[in-house]
Amino acid sequence: MGTAVEERVETRADGRRFLAWCAGLLFAGVSVVVGCRIADTDGITPVPQLLAFLPWLLAPTALGLACALLARWWTGLVWGVVALGLLAWFIEPYGRAGNPEGPPLTSFRVLTSNVEFGQGTDALITAVRREKPDVVFVAECEQTCDTRLKETLGADYPHREGEAATGSKGSMILSRFPLRGTDGVPGTMRMPGAIADVRGHAVRVQLAHPMPPIPGQVDVWRRELGGLRDFATADDSTPTILAGDFNASQDHAAFRHILDAGLSDAARLADASRTPTWPSRTSPTLGVQIDHVLLSKDFSARQVRFLDLAESDHRAVLADITLHEPE
Repeated sequence: MGTAVEERVETRADGRRFLAWCAGLLFAGVSVVVGCRIADTDGITPVPQLLAFLPWLLAPTALGLACALLARWWTGLVWGVVALGLLAWFIEPYGRAGNPEGPPLTSFRVLTSNVEFGQGTDALITAVRREKPDVVFVAECEQTCDTRLKETLGADYPHREGEAATGSKGSMILSRFPLRGTDGVPGTMRMPGAIADVRGHAVRVQLAHPMPPIPGQVDVWRRELGGLRDFATADDSTPTILAGDFNASQDHAAFRHILDAGLSDAARLADASRTPTWPSRTSPTLGVQIDHVLLSKDFSARQVRFLDLAESDHRAVLADITLHEPE
């Protein structure tokens, strides 16, 4: 009898040890990612990839807490609660939320979209005709995409900057306003830029499409996001719009550094932070916001909407913005 009782006690102890180990592994993984977030660094693979899904780390943290509770591992419970609190803190929207106080000068509409190797071009054309944006940023616009945009939208958007290229490399800026081309930002994929004459006001417009942080390309991704930050800081006197597929969310340090250069996410200004844009097939239930319209302090955003485009793995971002007189 005594032996049977001892065996049951030992079995329960083994079960608790296993649950404690499970909890510890879950907390350790989450802690590495949260630690990089605290340190304001994107770390090395797989941290940049996991940072994109930081809010979803609540799930393994909650599972770890359940395991720690069942294992009666009180140190683990404290560890899990701290991790949970830090995640909740960092999930809060990042960056400027207020709008400028200067009087409004002019309002217009901006749309940015990644058409996934040109496959979503027809859906984009339909959205543009329906929503009538004034400036359109198009990433992954290859030759067929470029031809279709010229044929169908050329009359309404006579001004353009960019270059069609195979695969994901091509990008285009379409505008109702006159454009004067600039050098853009160097990158693996085309990132054209221009100065737009918006009803008599000069506005810098720049398309963003850095490399994604895939294993082996994290340094390139970080460097190209750094180039976008350099663009943002190069001129703080001209109103600026930096829009596109950044392949980064507010949980990436390299993207936050762009915001810290004096730009604000239109989604943040319009209380739409964290609305997923990729992958579109699971958004808005599951996904991350990596497509952004960033604005200098001269702008406010009245409304931001996210549009589903057939055949594209990204949702388009449509922002109604207003340029204000400098304070």
